[in-house]
Amino acid sequence: MSVPVQLPMEQPSPLQPSPELRVLQGRGPIHQVRTAVGDPAWMIIGYEHVRRLLDDDRLGRAHPEPERASRTGESALFGGPLGDFDTEQADHTRMRSLLQPHFSPRRMRTLRPRVEELTRALLDDLTAQGAPGDLHAGLALPLPIAVICELLGVPYADRARFRAWTQAAGDITDRARSEHGLAELFLYGRQLVARRREEGLLNDDGHGEDADVITRMARTEGVGDDEAAMMGMFLLFAGHETTVTAIGMGVVWLLADPARWQALVADPALIDQAVEEILRAPGLGGGGGIPRYARTDLDIAGVRVRAGELVLLDTGAANHDGTVFADPDNFDVTRPAPAHLTFGHGARYCIGAPLARIELQTVFSQLIRRFPEMRLTVAVEELPFITDVLTSGPAELPVTW
Repeated sequence: MSVPVQLPMEQPSPLQPSPELRVLQGRGPIHQVRTAVGDPAWMIIGYEHVRRLLDDDRLGRAHPEPERASRTGESALFGGPLGDFDTEQADHTRMRSLLQPHFSPRRMRTLRPRVEELTRALLDDLTAQGAPGDLHAGLALPLPIAVICELLGVPYADRARFRAWTQAAGDITDRARSEHGLAELFLYGRQLVARRREEGLLNDDGHGEDADVITRMARTEGVGDDEAAMMGMFLLFAGHETTVTAIGMGVVWLLADPARWQALVADPALIDQAVEEILRAPGLGGGGGIPRYARTDLDIAGVRVRAGELVLLDTGAANHDGTVFADPDNFDVTRPAPAHLTFGHGARYCIGAPLARIELQTVFSQLIRRFPEMRLTVAVEELPFITDVLTSGPAELPVTW
């Protein structure tokens, strides 16, 4: 479903709970709310509280009675509890230890030239097709898919299939569709691992840092096919869906006011700051809050939260806390790099953050250089947005140059 949205500068204040939530009571940094499916939850919106709770092991993603837990929506991925309550913390530590080497500084440095090459090729195609063009179909969508395919070892030719499954898995309104998409994605991951074995690719070279992630994961001692498939498909989902949205929203924010685009054209050194501002902006850090379940009773801002209750950490609101960010509702490409919480904080900080930054920096560096006069061909409020998935964003980006 695609619907028109408001101009970015006219969106409701991110310091208020999401309009999809019904506020029952609350003040300051904590609010008692009802989620989109009518379940009770606590919404946390203050920067310091959200930052601290993101790294608080008294909150987790698992629940001792998952069938009775509050849900944020119908997504099989993030609508409710995930994991085993008794082993969650150990499982999370193990997962990070297995995945972190694939996102090492060295690996990311070696990947940047390839991201630049892929971006140039896509922009060459866009130029050859001539203006006007759709920057979503021509760049924002295919680039993150191509990058994550190469990193994981997933055939780019399969992109239409796994894109359909990831979109289905992220559906926040239809649980049956979400569960089906997730099952198909996992089955696909199993097939990729099996194909490695059939082709004899899981040899000693699979340990090398230049090998693709699925090969290395499947070659790791103690990692079974199911675990390798699960982690590979998790990265496939998280590694492209969110970056597609970030590129799209970045284009919208920068082109909504031509002065922002021209500021980057005049001073490309601002790109890194602009990327951080894109990451901080509404549309990338909120969406109703990051779900956590209280593992024990605890106090939050003077309110007693009981074990098992749902706590939503609204990083979007935290990223616009006026006690931390000056003039927080202003999108400012010259803002000194802020310590936003879009990638989380602490033990659960997003391991793919360096890769996302590389892609965003590359995209906007090349766009302003090649298309200094780029502009939207429709008013921002006329852009169609996808709204029924976890990572909503522009469905089209009609531009000319």
